[in-house]
Amino acid sequence: MAALRNTGGAIVAAALSMAAIVTYLLQNPRPKYYYSVGKILSSKKKKSSNGGLVDAIGNTPLIRINSLSEATGCEILAKAEFLNPGGSVKDRVAVKIIEEALDSGELVRGGVVTEGSAGSTAISLATVAPAYGCKCHVVIPDDAAIEKAQILEALGATVERVRPVSITHKDHYVNTARRRAEEAKELASKQQKINQLDAEDSEKTNGHILQGGQNPLSVFPDDCKGGFFADQFENLANFRAHYEGTGPEIWEQTSGKLDAFVAAAGTGGTVAGVSLFLQEKNPKIKSFLVDPPGSGLFNKVTRGVMYTHEEAEGRRLKNPFDTITEGVGINRLTKNFMMAKLDGAFRCTDMEAIEMSRFLLKNDGLFVGSSSALNCVGAVQAAKKMGPGHTIVTILCDSGMRHLSKFYNAQYLSQYGLTPSATGLDFICIR
Repeated sequence: MAALRNTGGAIVAAALSMAAIVTYLLQNPRPKYYYSVGKILSSKKKKSSNGGLVDAIGNTPLIRINSLSEATGCEILAKAEFLNPGGSVKDRVAVKIIEEALDSGELVRGGVVTEGSAGSTAISLATVAPAYGCKCHVVIPDDAAIEKAQILEALGATVERVRPVSITHKDHYVNTARRRAEEAKELASKQQKINQLDAEDSEKTNGHILQGGQNPLSVFPDDCKGGFFADQFENLANFRAHYEGTGPEIWEQTSGKLDAFVAAAGTGGTVAGVSLFLQEKNPKIKSFLVDPPGSGLFNKVTRGVMYTHEEAEGRRLKNPFDTITEGVGINRLTKNFMMAKLDGAFRCTDMEAIEMSRFLLKNDGLFVGSSSALNCVGAVQAAKKMGPGHTIVTILCDSGMRHLSKFYNAQYLSQYGLTPSATGLDFICIR
């Protein structure tokens, strides 16, 4: 009986506590950018579906980064894209690319989606492809964080690691992925011819590819229904994913009350889709690029010429970019980036990105990846440029879980003189 009385008392106490919480929330509503779960789920128009994994993509929370907001006097908000099922902003792109390819007939169920990626887009494709009855083949530079390749293999993707070379080289990871898609198409065509033979001829072939149709890597199964190259850099489905999804979500979550959007660019899809949508909704909203070392986009935006100091000084490393941040920075214009509507650009050094990641972890409990940290540096630079009282939105692309072997590896960073030591935000400069 005593136990029963104690249990009953606990239930009453809990009920009173809950009533107090509800009363407090009704009397002290949070700012508009904090949404209830119901509001978040109803904020995006979706196709009718079966309620699977794909439906969980998008509608990510827009969170206030308290430490940066208090330090700058601005409201600095960030889309928590690491909460997507595949762990990054690229889930949106993967879904859009695959759905458009299926709609157009370029991809069919049973086909293989190929992509050249430094990691996040590939992981997203490998995550969602099975939901559409497809497989994934990824070509990745061999200097990318090892955990990314491990995640891809765990997801069931075939991973092909290649040496980093110029995009003009036939064996660049993007060009290799494009070639693999063609090989898959050829394999499917050959297999279709085999299936059309009569039973006697089919037995003679014994299920093997006809002469001249051998797949050089033997990475595709005999029942492969063709290949499709996702082409995230040039495929405008990337841009559309953010123009139709991320941008409208930001607009709704802020009730249109924002002054600036800041993001880095790899393929350029995010910064292009969001900036164009916001500019069309309100031309007064500023959009800024933040660019890592070795990328030519900063000079393209600010001076109109694709140019980097590394090229001029003849000290470019083996990689296209002299940076440890992954997935952002580029030295060519993509179709996606050319859709962007930008009002300016900032630079961000590796040291600034590293220091920012540790600052956010210590002060906000945010464990973010390298591009997310770079975006936050850009948000602070925009806040300093615009002055207190403004609302600035950026993107937390992914978490730090995919960056343990490099960006969060003390031994690796010390080799390049990148050991973090800052205690505040004094490490950020406006360039």
